[in-house]
Amino acid sequence: MAPSSGYMFHYKATRFSRVRPMNMQHSMTHDEITRARLEALRCEHRDLDQAIAALQDQQLTSSLALQRLKKQKLALKDRIARLEDELTPDIIA
Repeated sequence: MAPSSGYMFHYKATRFSRVRPMNMQHSMTHDEITRARLEALRCEHRDLDQAIAALQDQQLTSSLALQRLKKQKLALKDRIARLEDELTPDIIA
């Protein structure tokens, strides 16, 4: 049931989050968009880590497939680092 504020709530991954209906306008700040991208990349990085671990446990795994996944994981790590740097203010000591 949707609360009177116009938000709908749904349960995902042991936490509640607010979701606006599709017809409501909401402008996210640049930082909010960057944080959302960062969280999505971190999730994808964890998934790749689990996939790599599962493939390494198998006896008949192609080394080429593992190399590709590891390269993709490293690229994700680089993108995560760039977004984290973008969110962290430059402080001159």
